[in-house]
Amino acid sequence: MSDEKVRSSIDAARDTAQPVLPTVNPNVEKPQPEPPTFHPAVYIATWISLSSSVIVFNKWILDTAKFHYPIFLTTWHLAFATLMTQFLARFTTILDSRKKVPMTGRVYLRAIVPIGLFFSLSLICGNQTYLYLSVAFIQMLKATTPVAVLLATWSLGVAPPNMKTLGNVSFIVIGVIIASIGEIKFVMIGFLFQCGGIIFEAVRLVMVQRLLSSAEFKMDPLVSLYYYAPACAVMNGIVCLFTELPQMSLDDISRVGHFTLLANALVAFLLNVSVVFLIGKTSSLVLTLSGVLKDILLVFASMFLFGDPVTLLQAFGYSIALAGLIYYKLGADKLKEYLAQGNMKWAEFGSQRPAARKLLVFGLVLGTMFFLIAGLAPRFAPESNAKFVSGIGKMLGEKGA
Repeated sequence: MSDEKVRSSIDAARDTAQPVLPTVNPNVEKPQPEPPTFHPAVYIATWISLSSSVIVFNKWILDTAKFHYPIFLTTWHLAFATLMTQFLARFTTILDSRKKVPMTGRVYLRAIVPIGLFFSLSLICGNQTYLYLSVAFIQMLKATTPVAVLLATWSLGVAPPNMKTLGNVSFIVIGVIIASIGEIKFVMIGFLFQCGGIIFEAVRLVMVQRLLSSAEFKMDPLVSLYYYAPACAVMNGIVCLFTELPQMSLDDISRVGHFTLLANALVAFLLNVSVVFLIGKTSSLVLTLSGVLKDILLVFASMFLFGDPVTLLQAFGYSIALAGLIYYKLGADKLKEYLAQGNMKWAEFGSQRPAARKLLVFGLVLGTMFFLIAGLAPRFAPESNAKFVSGIGKMLGEKGA
């Protein structure tokens, strides 16, 4: 009897030790693989390229191509954006998040229209500035936008005043003042237009912040454009009707080129689309640093494409402003944390791929030297720069370039 018990226990152990064949449950669905996405660097590069292209494109049309109708150009951008957002809303799912926003006629008139008014004023002033100031100096002045936003939040009662924060942004103001003193082509009316654009933009951002403080009104930039663009286009169109349209002729549009204006509006619209993807795929840190990199590249582009002089005093002041901007956006603790992480990543990259790191350093040094030489070239060979700009004009469709 005891032998049978031992035998049965051994058999049971052997049975449990046997491998069990997997069973297939047809009712259980396999998890769907995540759709492939691009590397975040692709979104960053796309946003920087489009943002820089819009600024350089506008400067070229309004100044180099002698199309001195900035309000009309702004109205055209907004009308094109209205058309495209309406198309996307009806035939795609990109703007489906707008259905979650409880937008009524009352909300539109009391919230969207006032924001659209300040948006229009900032765009008009911003485009007017291109007629008087260089792209490099405009970017330096735009570094004061966070300061204007901070003062606007205090003035409108959104946040209480904080002297420590004011001290943090003071470096931005000091840097921009130094850069302004070093500006060779300083034009007061252009400076005032840019200051007006910054103030209007700051008020708009604070009003948007107040609107978005309610969770139900959360909107991405493209949905915001869907609501703002029609109102802004109408307001800008009314201003253009009484200011610039009586002086315009079809010859002005033909001289610049219909394709040029269409491409300009398309690039401006694609910039808004790229912002949506950039915010969704990266972080606020990446967006801040990408903006700083874009501004630096635009200064070099202004020197290279338009022959705008940048003095050493301006470069010194702008460096202070950018350092103050990064410090204000990130804070001392975060800045130390990110620097430590960056040093670790750089050391790890050097130990794993030393040849690639040396090549990267060499490329950065070579690129910096190229941009410096390219920026100084228009001063010593202005005729070459004129030929280059004329060649761009012919490519974009400008007649008589």
